[in-house]
Amino acid sequence: GIKWMSSLEAKFEDAKDKKPTAEKLERLRREKVNRFRNKHKISVQGTDLPDPVATFDQLQKEYKVHPKIMENIQAAGFRLPTPIQMQAIPVMLHGRELLASAPTGSGKTLAFCIPLLTHLKQPRNKGFRALIISPTRELASQTHRELVKLAEGTGFRIHMIHKAAEAAKKFGPKSSKKF
Repeated sequence: GIKWMSSLEAKFEDAKDKKPTAEKLERLRREKVNRFRNKHKISVQGTDLPDPVATFDQLQKEYKVHPKIMENIQAAGFRLPTPIQMQAIPVMLHGRELLASAPTGSGKTLAFCIPLLTHLKQPRNKGFRALIISPTRELASQTHRELVKLAEGTGFRIHMIHKAAEAAKKFGPKSSKKF
């Protein structure tokens, strides 16, 4: 039917419609995040996922990533995160489990190394506190190299162990029992 109202009532009605509700704001935010993910070809599954980051600066502001790590990211020439880094880093910084797939050279190593160092917070003399298992020596070497660059100046000691005998010499004969 037709609704008859005065012009004053119409202005009031229009103003009432334009006031954003919490639900409407959340829906608009979700749409914006989904457009961002689509633009960068980021596909996600799961519930209550953190929003992707568009810049590395957001990591320091939102997640308190160590300033020296941020400096090392800049020094290494990384200006903007890659799509895998945009989504994977926030997921891991929220302590969530992640299974990610991306092509070679897409930045996966940095995507898990930044959250790893951030979770460790600072160096401690407590032995090995994190372990990365790689299927090949080549990948282990690449990961080691990236972690050393990323952790420079933070005090973290990064080691690569590829033979048990060498590890026993380097870390002591009881290291295999200890760790």
